[in-house]
Amino acid sequence: MVTVLIVSQILSWIVILGLGIALLALARQVGVLHVRVAPAGALLTGKGPVVGEAAPVLDVTTLEGAPLSIGKALTKGRKQLLLFVSPSCPLCKELIPIAKNFARTEKLDIVFVGDDEAKEQQAMIARLDMTGLPFVNGPLVGRTFHVDRLPHAVLIGDSGTVLSKGLVNSREHLESLVTAHELGVVSVQDYLANSKSPNSKSKVA
Repeated sequence: MVTVLIVSQILSWIVILGLGIALLALARQVGVLHVRVAPAGALLTGKGPVVGEAAPVLDVTTLEGAPLSIGKALTKGRKQLLLFVSPSCPLCKELIPIAKNFARTEKLDIVFVGDDEAKEQQAMIARLDMTGLPFVNGPLVGRTFHVDRLPHAVLIGDSGTVLSKGLVNSREHLESLVTAHELGVVSVQDYLANSKSPNSKSKVA
């Protein structure tokens, strides 16, 4: 009887060890796959203002009570980056510090947009060191740009034109918004999908 118990314990440990090794191997493969499959860029949605056309002009007020214009002409060479976020969105909390640094590096006029309780937004602003950056809270901007998933970004040029837009969750996605505009295409995915076609029509008019 004792021998049977010992053998059973040994077999159990062998099975557990085997499962542990299999789990480590699976984790390694997931890591390799994550490295190999690089993010192509911000995911473009078919809703809202069209890339290449004039952005809706909105006169809004920030949480601090300051007037702000969205979609109006800017100083030549400047761009306005609208980033739609929420305190209840985990990806937004991770992306906000990245977006702040990205906007500073690229010299973009970043505007955060949300539609939650003002107290929740203010708590997030304090927690993520967003004080001093314009934050528009309310449904108008999101509804106008047809934003239904977060985090979402819209890049507007100095003439008030929508340069690029899409769902974003990393610095690479934010960079793809600028890259798409520089390439003269609607989105990076569009460029990659049509780059082999001699009759590609992905360029923005």
